[in-house]
Amino acid sequence: MPLTKDFKDTIKARAERDPEFRSGLFREAIEAMLSDDLETGKVLLRDYVNATVGFEALAQDMDKDPKSLMRMLSAKGNPRADNLLAMVARLKQREGVSFSITSNDRLHA
Repeated sequence: MPLTKDFKDTIKARAERDPEFRSGLFREAIEAMLSDDLETGKVLLRDYVNATVGFEALAQDMDKDPKSLMRMLSAKGNPRADNLLAMVARLKQREGVSFSITSNDRLHA
């Protein structure tokens, strides 16, 4: 189900004013992917990108086509691991976070 414009605007506004929310959204996307829930991870990562850097700027950083990055995170997208990991690495750098996995399988920023 597509998100409404109001919901997207709400997420973007919250991400702009709340760094904890922004990094939490990013962390949840990564945790979903590591928990073998690629679909949820892609949705959350797409929301994170839309609410923060945007696909145009991210694509420029990665020297990729923005539409290619959008397709990777679409419902039917099947991103290659190298492209997905490069995207995550670039987003980590932009956000200024690092992640670690602890013994209870929770990701910590």
